Amino acid sequence: MEDNQKIRVKNRLHCSVVYHVPDMNNLRREFSGLEEKILTFEELRKLNGTHGGSILLKEDLIVKNKEALEELGLNVEPEYYYEKEDVIKLLQEGSMDEFLDCLDFAPDGVIELIKEYAVSLPLNDVAKREALLEKFDYDVNKIIEVRKATMEGEEKEEKKVTGRRAAVPSKEG
Repeated sequence: MEDNQKIRVKNRLHCSVVYHVPDMNNLRREFSGLEEKILTFEELRKLNGTHGGSILLKEDLIVKNKEALEELGLNVEPEYYYEKEDVIKLLQEGSMDEFLDCLDFAPDGVIELIKEYAVSLPLNDVAKREALLEKFDYDVNKIIEVRKATMEGEEKEEKKVTGRRAAVPSKEG
């Protein structure tokens, strides 16, 4: 693969991902949450050679080019390519076996998306909730319960009386 070949790379996370490539004039690259950029293969190759670079490429970023991944020596599972839509479909429609395979083989970034959407959708499949609890000690039921209690507390605070409803009776005779 040529060094100048352009490759799409996406941050799979909602938080920022930042890296430095010293061999490219101390290049500093920042991806905001879910941002996609076009990078050269040379940059990916040099990032892969830095401390932690291969972990970023496997766990937090999605390199949208199988040939580039192969040339970098990054063997990835099919779950590597999962994005928001894929995770939501897996949670709502995927079989239990597909879900368990994803929990076993997906990169950390995909697991974080699963946890996020398991709560925000919420995930209605009790067996899948139990699998998340067993595999990652992530209790979807408790998190939803705590969020609901927090929201109810905020609503009660908003309902506090801020002014009088009636005039104060006068003591003048």
